[in-house]
Amino acid sequence: MSLLAVAHGSRDPRAQQAVEALLDAVRARQPGLSVRAAYLDHARPSVAEALAETPDAVVVPLLLSRGYHLGVDLGSVAPSLGPDPLLTTALQDRLAQAGAPPDVPVVLAAAGTSDLAGRADVEAQAGLLAAARRTEVTVAYLTDAPPRLSVRTAVAAYLLWPGHFADRLAEWGARWVSAPLADHPAVAELVLARAQPGRTAPA
Repeated sequence: MSLLAVAHGSRDPRAQQAVEALLDAVRARQPGLSVRAAYLDHARPSVAEALAETPDAVVVPLLLSRGYHLGVDLGSVAPSLGPDPLLTTALQDRLAQAGAPPDVPVVLAAAGTSDLAGRADVEAQAGLLAAARRTEVTVAYLTDAPPRLSVRTAVAAYLLWPGHFADRLAEWGARWVSAPLADHPAVAELVLARAQPGRTAPA
């Protein structure tokens, strides 16, 4: 089996570097698996180019929710990465790394989408995070106006890669802002789970 991980793509080279770091983490969890990246925009190879070379690859979208890219650009492939408890694990760890206390309210900051199914996915992920933290978690989108934040509010970046949207979070003025999920081990495990339904994660 070969795995083709499809990212949105960005003009920011940090994003492509983060994609490759995630795929390195995937390879480390399953040595011998052929893993490569493809991009929907702004970077190469394109999905068509990659599939021409590996037509039997399992396509896994590196997208956090449903939306136009998943439904139109990719058609019938593995589901989006979110919502999922593994993303909750990654979000929790990133918040802890940012120094956010476990009892503060959290704003889950997503890139933004007009797709109702995509928004439902983000809301569902916020619910998973709220249940895990036992604190209030609200959703905000980076395509909207910045939310009003209290002094003791943490922002969880519901983003996979560094780049424009992640940089905008610094402008919100929150005391604690987590880093993108990128190559977190839980995200690497989730990519493999999407490629191999029924996979049992190693202990």
